[in-house]
Amino acid sequence: MTAPLGVQLYTVREQIAADRDAALSRIAGLGYGAVEPYDPTTDPKGFRRVVDDLGLTVSSTHAYALLGEEPAEVFDAIATIGTDLVIIPGGIAHEEFTSPDGLARTADLLNGLAAQAAAHGMRLGYHNHWWEIEPRIDGRHALEALADLLAPEVFLEIDTYWAAVGGADVPGLLRRLAGRVLALHVKDGPGGPGGKKEPHTAVGRGVMPVPGILAAAPGAWRIVELDSCAGDVFEALAASHAFLTSLTSAEAS
Repeated sequence: MTAPLGVQLYTVREQIAADRDAALSRIAGLGYGAVEPYDPTTDPKGFRRVVDDLGLTVSSTHAYALLGEEPAEVFDAIATIGTDLVIIPGGIAHEEFTSPDGLARTADLLNGLAAQAAAHGMRLGYHNHWWEIEPRIDGRHALEALADLLAPEVFLEIDTYWAAVGGADVPGLLRRLAGRVLALHVKDGPGGPGGKKEPHTAVGRGVMPVPGILAAAPGAWRIVELDSCAGDVFEALAASHAFLTSLTSAEAS
């Protein structure tokens, strides 16, 4: 794995709101080399200036804005922050993942956005939670059935923790989706049904089989995220970085 470890900035959304530049500086200081914004439309020029100064790569970006704002303006902002991987991280009704007709409508939406992204030199992806995993369509997780309906250029960012909470054997899911997966959200926590509500932990301190997950998608971006955290979030990010770096060192030896 040569790509730098990343952080989904939703993890530090409160710190970003208070002092964006200081939060980004702390992330870089922990040794992370990449970030994934959750809103590329907020001061894209200023954001780009700061990440460039810190030597951070923008691996990809979430873009809820594509579901409700003028797409051309959103794509322009994404180009400014400096990535070509654009991810829809939800915003589609959960019920759409419970039937073949709903999956067809979802695929049509994502394929249409993917065509618009391609016109801007970008690729569109989709990020899962548990509600795309729990429903079964013809014996498979709904996300797998959706993947069959997506245009070849549409990729997946697999949130490994939510996939597990939804009932997936995550390494097996990743192997089945194979070339679709360009990025992983690497997170940890208590798992199980309660994992939908309990705080997340530093990677390596919960129940997730992280080494097996990473081995199942060796070429994907590894992006740490804590949706919530019971302690200091930067301490959790530091511990996550140390754990994942130790795994990377073991892979290389």
